[in-house]
Amino acid sequence: MAWHTSIPVLTATLLLAGCGLAETAGSAAASGASAAEEAKQAKAMEAQVEQQIEAAQEEARKQREAAEAAAN
Repeated sequence: MAWHTSIPVLTATLLLAGCGLAETAGSAAASGASAAEEAKQAKAMEAQVEQQIEAAQEEARKQREAAEAAAN
């Protein structure tokens, strides 16, 4: 009795495997991992840019203070 329900499932599995849909599912999983890695890299790059901006602002502040001190 259980084999009656497994035949359509087996048939569908064979059809999907034959048309490459199983490979597409594997590719989608790999793409998801790739997207996660890209997001991680983007976040790291964002942090690096923020540090560079802060360093540039600090340098500009120091130069302003030095110019003000020299003017007095």
